[in-house]
Amino acid sequence: MRAEDSAERILYLIKTQGPMSAKALALELQITTMGARQHIAKLAEKGLIKDSEEKRDRGRPSCVWSLTAQGHGKYTDRHASLTVDLIKLVEINFGADGLDKLIQSRAQQSLDMYLEQLAGLDLATKVQRLAELRTEEGYMARALEDEGSFVLIESHCPICAAATACQGFCKTELENFQACFVEEASVQRSHHILEGDSRCCYRIAPL
Repeated sequence: MRAEDSAERILYLIKTQGPMSAKALALELQITTMGARQHIAKLAEKGLIKDSEEKRDRGRPSCVWSLTAQGHGKYTDRHASLTVDLIKLVEINFGADGLDKLIQSRAQQSLDMYLEQLAGLDLATKVQRLAELRTEEGYMARALEDEGSFVLIESHCPICAAATACQGFCKTELENFQACFVEEASVQRSHHILEGDSRCCYRIAPL
């Protein structure tokens, strides 16, 4: 694997899996820990990743690497500035109510698609399928089981610029997820990119 490919792979792994140690990255890349550290040093020098300590239940904290704002910038929204400009124009020309109707219309369109795709599935399969649908939409999503519940993890937000300009998008996304599991599971957002977290996470707990 070329050095450029390894560096890109490291960025992608940290983006999708969260902070990782040099040893964990080496295992994923199937290279030596020393080799991983060499790539890490170059990425850190470019300002794409940074180190921090991760607390353990026992023993000394371990060193893990996470993306900087510049690193996250490699996965920016498509046409972000155009999207933000359009949102502002909608609000100027049609008011807050007009913008809200636009957001609700988009949310309903997404919800109809989710409900159609998730119909007839058991809870575990439904969560996994939702993760697949969100990945197709650009959210780099995956689903995990956690102590009887499920966690939907979204490592990227393809509409981050729009959501920053108008948080109604985030509100309706959470409402859509709750509607997908109504009377079956509760859905709560535990991490939020717009609040400074590296990803958005949703805990889906059976009722």
